[in-house]
This record gives sequence, structure tokens and C-alpha cells, in this order.
Amino acid sequence: MDSIHPLTALVVGLVILAAAGIMFWPHGGLLDRWRASRRVTSRVRSEDALKHAYDCEYRGLTCSLESIAGALDIPRDQAADVVERLEQSNLLRSAAGALTLTGEGRSYALRVIRVHRLWEHHLADESGLQETEWHDDAERHEHSLTPQEADALAARLGNPAFDPHGDPIPSSTGTIPRRPGAPLTELPVGRLGRVIHVEDEPKTVYAQLVALAIHPGTQVRMIESRPDRVRFTADEEEAVLAPLLARNITVQQIGSKERIAGPYRTLAGVAKGEPAVVAAIARSCRGQQRRRLMDLGFVPGTTIVPEMVSAGGDPVAYRLRGSLIALRRSQAQQIYVSKEGTT
Repeated sequence: MDSIHPLTALVVGLVILAAAGIMFWPHGGLLDRWRASRRVTSRVRSEDALKHAYDCEYRGLTCSLESIAGALDIPRDQAADVVERLEQSNLLRSAAGALTLTGEGRSYALRVIRVHRLWEHHLADESGLQETEWHDDAERHEHSLTPQEADALAARLGNPAFDPHGDPIPSSTGTIPRRPGAPLTELPVGRLGRVIHVEDEPKTVYAQLVALAIHPGTQVRMIESRPDRVRFTADEEEAVLAPLLARNITVQQIGSKERIAGPYRTLAGVAKGEPAVVAAIARSCRGQQRRRLMDLGFVPGTTIVPEMVSAGGDPVAYRLRGSLIALRRSQAQQIYVSKEGTT
């Protein structure tokens, strides 16, 4: 049998040594990275489970092994491992099939929720990210920011009490107010209300509500409530939702003697050639998008006229201050107007 050439043996040895170094290097090797990744995944799942347990507690629902498996989208045996770790860490306790948070577990959950909601507020005010993307981005950051970084972020944002969806933001000490109001489906026919919260999960449902320009602050009037549909106006734009979707909107009823201030009509409802006056920009329009509209001249008191409509009806070109500016319907729905001469 022919012997291996010394140079070949040297090359093979170096390749094996390099491969071993890549795999087993103490700081940065593949094995070390894999272990770190598993630790991160384990921590993220634990924190997500605590968030789910708190959400159940807040809503008055029962948290169980099955509900955690569903919320985390993992098999039941993996959920059982998560629950076991949390019980061993005195963050969760089990009794008669129900899972409840310990005091320490509740504090931990609130820290994660605080980061999530602060980060969504940051995205709304300081980024150009679409609002349908806020939740997913906050999901990633809620597991990485330290409590000290969260406090610094809160201070920079002015210590907001609620996130852009109307969810209360826990304080650094863990205090959190209960949200008032009731689902839109419970608003009596003919009565007025103000949206105070829009549920941002699941994402597909939230996207439909965003498309209808429904957000905290929107003024609603119930027209018809049936088992198969809910018909209402949102800032005088009529909308129809299935009851299941309408329950994702929380409203606070406005008394009959209370005057609802503010404009109701949006620019999207102005006919071609009809002059209107900008009254306000919706509170849901924030950050870079709001600054861009204002820079283009969409400020209160400005007269605007729709002049050109595309073949598909979207976008529409509006004339203001001697210029033609095209806006998508979703953008025009963010601009409140009144008839010329009525402001």
C-alpha cells in the first residue's frame, strides 16, 4: 500500500485542525455560537410565556400549558419544558391545570411588556416604519434592551403612559393602569364613542383595521349591530366589520351631552374639483410620515383641491399652494378637512 505523501498529510492535518478550531474555539466557535443561540432561544421562549401568562391574567382568562404552546407556536412537550423551567425559577406556579404568575414572574413579565410598548412608541414617533410592522420589530427588541436602556428610552420619549395602540405602558416600578372602555360591538346603536385601543394581534386583522384608518382617537357612531356584521362610522367614513374583528376595537362611550370636537371628514372623501381646507392630521400619522405631510404643506388652514384621479382611483393628485402633490388613499385618510370657508 502506497504511503501518504508528507505534504498531503500536512495539508489534511491543517484542514482538520482548522475545522476543529472553527467548531470548538472557546469564544466565537460554531459550538459556542450554537450553545449561545440555544440559551437565547430558551430565554426568549420563557419571556414570551411570561408575557402570555400576564396577558391571560390581565384579560381574566385561564393560562394553561396548551395556551402557552399555542401562543408560542411550539409543540406541547417543548411548552412543558418552558413551564418546568419557569416553575423551578419561581416565576410560574401550577394548580389544578391552571398556570399563574408569582410576584417575581409578574414583575419580570411587566419589564418585557414595558420594553415592547416603549419600542412601539419609539417606532411610531421616530421612524418611518409602517405601523403594521411595529409589533414584529418590538418583539425582537423586547428581549434585548436592559431595564436601564428602557428607562433611558422612556425618558427620551417623555415617559408616555400609553403606546400607539392604546395599551398602557408599565412604569419602571411595574405599576400599570387598567384600560377602560368596552368592545365596539357593545356600543349601542345611535350612540357615539371614541376609540381608545386597537388590538395589534393577529397581524392580518390589525392590517384590516389600519386600512380603515381606525386608531386611538377615532370618533365612531354605531349604525347597526347584528350577529353577522357591525356597521358604523369612523370619523364620518362608514365602515363594516365582522363582529369578531370589531371586538378588536375598544371604545369609550361619549355621553349625549358631550360635544365631540374636531373634524370628521377626511381628504379621501373629497370629490374631484371640490375645495376643502386642511383642519388637522390624524394622531395615528406620526414620525417621518407626519413631518413629510407638513413639509409638503398639509397644515391647518391650507386650501386643497383634488384635481387628477388615476385610472384606478388611487393615487389622487391634489393642488395646494400652487403645486400638484399625489397622495395614496391611505395617506389622504390621515388628513381631516372641512369645507372651504367653514374653518
